Amino acid sequence: MHDNNIKVQEIKDRVKTFVEQRNWQEAHNPKNLAMSIAIESAELMEIFQWLSIQESWEVKNSEQFTHLKEELADVLIYCLSLSNRLDIDVTTIIEEKLKKNEKKYPVNEKND
Repeated sequence: MHDNNIKVQEIKDRVKTFVEQRNWQEAHNPKNLAMSIAIESAELMEIFQWLSIQESWEVKNSEQFTHLKEELADVLIYCLSLSNRLDIDVTTIIEEKLKKNEKKYPVNEKND
């Protein structure tokens, strides 16, 4: 059972506990975690590698969709692990980046 309203900090705590229970802290240094994010992102991209744009939309209705969700989860888990190890408040940095992007890409401008 899962709660769709679970808070980001609760998920971060679950990821941290998972890592600690397996004694992976030493391997989960910033360099290794950043590399793992890139590797998992590449595995996510591989799903779409030779697809057309239309075909990429159709992945949601294919057998590949479960694989896509697993790879996306891997990327997010490693991102949360990195934020745990560097004591980064994910909610704050996302809010700050969205504010910065709102200034950089105003709604009334055409973004080419």
